[in-house]
Amino acid sequence: QVQLQESGPGLVKPSQTLSLTCTVSGLSITTSSYAWGWIRQPPGKGLEWMGVIAYDGTTYYSSSLKSRASISRDTSKNQFSLQLSSVTPEDAAVYYCARDERVGSAAYDYWGQGTQVTVSS
Repeated sequence: QVQLQESGPGLVKPSQTLSLTCTVSGLSITTSSYAWGWIRQPPGKGLEWMGVIAYDGTTYYSSSLKSRASISRDTSKNQFSLQLSSVTPEDAAVYYCARDERVGSAAYDYWGQGTQVTVSS
């Protein structure tokens, strides 16, 4: 059974960098051909796809985030992480990590429980 668990600070100040980590169990994040993504849901809005890191380390990002988002991984810990720079109150959301069944399919079949992030000074 694949399980994902997000971790990170629940409160970030404006202009700072948000850092979240997703710990995966039950499957190596280097297993072909899966991808591991970050999705967020601002209050009162729908899900927003942010980006993924594929099994081979290739990354893909939402154009709406421009250069603010960065996804990396630590294969020794079976974790992948999100960094979002220059946050504003509009970045407040529940952040989810999830598994994409195949790179580019956008078929997310396993999700973490989500972590609430507030942006406030």
